Amino acid sequence: MNEIVFEVTQDADGGFSAECLTESISTQGDTWHELRANVKEAVEAFYFDRPKPADVRLHLIRDEMLALG
Repeated sequence: MNEIVFEVTQDADGGFSAECLTESISTQGDTWHELRANVKEAVEAFYFDRPKPADVRLHLIRDEMLALG
């Protein structure tokens, strides 16, 4: 496995939540920087006894409503 992908959403309070699409790994952070560090830590812990993926992709999902008129 060369890469795993996390789907990232921004919480209503401004923080971020990330969930891996292929493994049972999820985490969160109050800032983007904190989220990145927490994802790395969660992946390291999940793969502590087996080979880790080479890359982790963070895919930010953003749902925004625009008012017209």
